[in-house]
Amino acid sequence: MRGAGSRPLAAIFVAAIIAMFGFASLSPAGAATAGVSAKKHSKKKHKSSKKAPKPNGKADFTARGSVGDAYVEDATPGIKLLLVNRKNRIVSKGKADSYGSKIFYDQKMGSGYRVFSSKGKKVSATGKFQILKFGKNPPASFYQGKPLHEGLNYVTMRDGVELAMTVRLPSGKDLSDGPFPTYIEHSGYQTAAPHDAFAALLGGKSDPLAPATSTAVGSILGPLLDFATVSVQMRGSGCSGGAFDLFGLPTTFDGYDMVEMVGNQSWVKGGKVGLAGISFSGISQLFAAGTQPPHLAAIAPMSVTDDLYTGTGFPGGIFNKGFAKTWITARMRDAEPAPAGGQDWAKVMTTTGDPMSADSASEMQHCIDNQKLRLQTRDAIKQQEKNPYRTPKLFKYRAPGYWVSRIKVPTFWVGSFQDEQTGGHFPESISKLNKNKNVWISLQNGVHVDSLGPSTITNWNDFLNLFVADRIPKISGLVLSFSSLLYDQVADAPAKPVQQSKYVDYTDVNKARADFEKDNARIRLLMDNGNGVPGSPGAIGANWEMHYNSWPVKEAKATRMYLGKNGALSSKKSRKSSRLKYKADPSARPPQTLNGAGESDAWVAEPPYDWAPLASGKGLGFTGPTLSKDMVIAGSSSLDLWLKSTKKDTDLQATISEVRPDGKETYVQNGFLRASHRKLNRKLSTAIDPFPTHLKQDAAPLSRRKYSLTRVPIFPVAHAFRAGSKIRITVQAVGGDRPIWDFLTVDKGEAKNTISIGGKKPSKFVVPVLTGADAQGTTLPSPKALRGQPSRDYVEASNGG
Repeated sequence: MRGAGSRPLAAIFVAAIIAMFGFASLSPAGAATAGVSAKKHSKKKHKSSKKAPKPNGKADFTARGSVGDAYVEDATPGIKLLLVNRKNRIVSKGKADSYGSKIFYDQKMGSGYRVFSSKGKKVSATGKFQILKFGKNPPASFYQGKPLHEGLNYVTMRDGVELAMTVRLPSGKDLSDGPFPTYIEHSGYQTAAPHDAFAALLGGKSDPLAPATSTAVGSILGPLLDFATVSVQMRGSGCSGGAFDLFGLPTTFDGYDMVEMVGNQSWVKGGKVGLAGISFSGISQLFAAGTQPPHLAAIAPMSVTDDLYTGTGFPGGIFNKGFAKTWITARMRDAEPAPAGGQDWAKVMTTTGDPMSADSASEMQHCIDNQKLRLQTRDAIKQQEKNPYRTPKLFKYRAPGYWVSRIKVPTFWVGSFQDEQTGGHFPESISKLNKNKNVWISLQNGVHVDSLGPSTITNWNDFLNLFVADRIPKISGLVLSFSSLLYDQVADAPAKPVQQSKYVDYTDVNKARADFEKDNARIRLLMDNGNGVPGSPGAIGANWEMHYNSWPVKEAKATRMYLGKNGALSSKKSRKSSRLKYKADPSARPPQTLNGAGESDAWVAEPPYDWAPLASGKGLGFTGPTLSKDMVIAGSSSLDLWLKSTKKDTDLQATISEVRPDGKETYVQNGFLRASHRKLNRKLSTAIDPFPTHLKQDAAPLSRRKYSLTRVPIFPVAHAFRAGSKIRITVQAVGGDRPIWDFLTVDKGEAKNTISIGGKKPSKFVVPVLTGADAQGTTLPSPKALRGQPSRDYVEASNGG
């Protein structure tokens, strides 16, 4: 999930915000410190196992425990390895790879483990170790007395694995000028590469030892804002040790360890550490904050997903072979052992070292040693192929949303409903923060990069300064004058001007913080992003906004619209039942609206979208009456279909759009469902928000004769349908509505799907209409103005809607 600086000029934007703002060994087995309870996470049962052979020698390799895993290093390549529990039973087997390493994943947490090796009659054993328990954190002393210096550090986590961490200070300062307000950026991109990214840009030369611009929030922006930052390289990537296992428990609890290690540094102001970043380094914040490290002051995630299954990897239970697959494939390439593979900086560090470092030889050796477990990287593509359902063992703790309910610190969260990369599912986890009173969330229409837009960046700066830096925020005049030019560089789009902080003239930081809490609504809905600059459709920035105290918004009323004859959408259902048919043919339209274009083309002012209309006979459309007044929706929606099919399974795509008075149609939001996944979690599901379980045991085929109620969940969105427009809902095969998502669908153009309308089985569309809300006097945006929302000529579906 590429962060906002992925394009070559993006780093110029982040760097040029120069003036935008004023300014390690195995943990003991002792009792748990503050954090998440471990009790219910240590109950995994092993399969039936054999008794281990009696050892007759001492192993010449090392074995240690991580959180839920055990790992071996320095074994003879190819030797047989046995993981043995405290009852002397063999619980897992394997062979050492060509690096002499092996990871035994997903083991029962507890003590008394050993690893045996056998070669002929010789059976060797390691000493006993424990597989670390979920949430059983090291004592405070583990993090003390381990100073970090400016530049590249190698820091030992609770399981003995080293992470590369690069300390970056405000320009022209050294540690003696501290203490500094400090935040961490934790990412699997090239993050901890030790060179100066800003200097590399100014020099106009590519530097393999500079961090990727996708991590510039920590490597460039923070130091320019007078923050010290720590760029933490995720385990299994770059020069960090361990194996890459996307958001596995060891990575999650690295988040706790890194915060505590940094928070104990004498140069960190007040021992308070923030977390910041967009995309990958936004998502990682949710995991780290959920472990509740005591020194964590606040987090500011941007452009995240809340669920690796439903949110991005398998929307509606359908594998996303577009962005999701290409992204994880790239991460696995990053995790390959250097110097033959992996990230550029690791290739250099494992061969020649850093020529600018006085400690180059030592840093080089650390990086070389930290490649040992790389061949044990889990094949995420194979995992996904083997787990088309929501397998709890694989997805439960890898869901960012699982950890959100455990976040206790102040949180500033920004996201776009139509995010072309991470998707629009993320608001489903906002309600998990209900017990946290210090939460400010900005939601808008738009794309991945828009979280850094002018409608939110000032508030982001205010938040970090007030809750991490403990100082008055300020934005300099230079960027107030040139901010629009900077956004043009990052996204090839104009933008509204950045506004000065409203707290700039305060002298009392406590007063400023109290007023920030009072002035900012918990939920800020930024409306018509792209229509905020007159004469510049697609310019970054919202035109108007609405404020609420909760999400889901309490003022949103579930409004039912029944699917009818001739494509009608009505508040009243027909007494007589009838049926409509369509053929599920994903080849009837281009698979993506930016098919073949670059990912960042979605960021420009008017992207070259190819949003094709429904093909004749290949989908159904239903359009409501002309609106006599504005209708504003905010929240999730549901398309409730009574469905049968000539095939046992079919994939459904439901799309909301606005049919405008000028004959154009604007995309609003969509949702997906593999019909066999239709069984709902009744405890979580509501009239507007169905939650399929996606569990294998709940899957059920469709019938050719009998209708099944099939509720298609539609991602959350906020949108104002103007008076004179019509609301439309369509259903068809998956694909053709999103810029870079693509789907591994079960449909081959053969399934003939039938939907019941009216009578005893009335299919309906349920939307969250905001009571008393309107567009606040704003006019209908031009057809291509709204960011993230393609436009096309309205064409009736073959059923008339």
